[in-house]
Parts: sequence; C-alpha cells; structure tokens
Amino acid sequence: MAVKPTKSADYKEIIYTSARWALLKELRNKAIEIMAILEAFNLQSIVHGSIARGDVRSDSDVDIFIPEVQNSFLVETALEKSGIPVNARFVVQATPTYAMKAHIEISEFVTVSFPLMQMRRVESEFYKFGGEANLDKLKANVRVPGVDKRLMLIEPTTKGHSESSIIGKEQFAAKIIGISAETVSDRVRTLLKRDTVGRTGVFIKRQLADDETFELALKKLSELNPAIRRRMRN
Repeated sequence: MAVKPTKSADYKEIIYTSARWALLKELRNKAIEIMAILEAFNLQSIVHGSIARGDVRSDSDVDIFIPEVQNSFLVETALEKSGIPVNARFVVQATPTYAMKAHIEISEFVTVSFPLMQMRRVESEFYKFGGEANLDKLKANVRVPGVDKRLMLIEPTTKGHSESSIIGKEQFAAKIIGISAETVSDRVRTLLKRDTVGRTGVFIKRQLADDETFELALKKLSELNPAIRRRMRN
C-alpha cells in the first residue's frame, strides 16, 4: 500500500518496542555485510531510508547506494566473489532529467545501486534527504535524521524517534538534515504531486540480459532515446 504525504503539523514521540529494535539490528546487519564486501573492493557505499533513520518496519528495504560512477564489472565481481546472489539487474531512470542508475536486485528487499552518469546536487542530496549512513555509522549504531515518504521529519531519540511534518517548514528541515533548501522543496513538490495525480512510476526501468553489461545497456538506450543522450551530455 502506497504511503501518502501528511500535512499534519503534530509533533509525535514514537517509542520502539523490543521487536522493532531487533528488526533494526537485523536489517542493519544485512546492510553491514554487503557494504563491508564492497569496501573490501574500495567501493564506498551508504545505506539510505529507514535503515539509516531507524524507523524500520517489516517491509523496509535495504537500499545500498554507491554514490560515485563505477565500472559495473568491479561492483558485480565484488558481489560474485563474496557469494552474494544476484536476482536481477536493471537500468533505471526516475525522470528524463535524472541520471541513469544501475540497480542490482539481490532479493525482493535488498538492492545495490550506483549512478551510470554524474548526478546533479539535487540528485545526490536525495539520499541525505531520506537519511543516509555509511558503514562506520552503522557499525557505531548511529542513526541519522531524514524525511520519510509521508514528508515527516524523523529525528532519532534514545527511545525511538520524534516525527513532524516538513510541509511549510522546508528551511528548518534542510538545516536539520544538512542539505540545501532547494532539494527539500523539490522533494516536497514531487511527493505532493504524486499524491495528487497518483504514482507514475519511473521513466525507464529496463532489465538486463544475462550476458549484457550496464554500460552496453546504457549505450543501446542512448542510441534509441534522445532524452538520454541529452542527459549524458549534460
């Protein structure tokens, strides 16, 4: 079920149950395992979303992201040599103006992704907007503030987290998270638009053949789609 933005200005304190703390530890351990494997191949990664913030649920994804453009062979070799199974591979583009990304699906709820072209600031800050944590922070059990899909600012506390709507308080949220107000405003507009017109999905999501590389798939897509060629030039 889709999560809708909320315009409630209420401030709430959420106390975690022992089961929720245990789930957070379990999901973070999954992330640590894969991120440590990537780091052994000099691939620095982050985990973003509820795993970084701490407000996990039973359907929370483990989304691992390598922020820099990479040779896909190196990333896939790191996973293969460590016995991490790959379920499917996709080239994904959220909108015609956003960078194309490689998505490696390890399981239904675990993915590793990285950009196939340079990202703009608003794209890079998207991950920090939702909360991002590197391997050192996960190992140190650090949780970070970030905004969920309801546009609620999640701030970790010793007993769980506090939450409050960022609608109308974009400048305040940007300061707490440590990103530009432009990025916060962009995300608010996007999520409120989706709530109004419905979820439209991603612009492009193409599954790779077994013998196809991400770079080859990107080349094929760019030859067919002028919007992709423009994004690559920019």
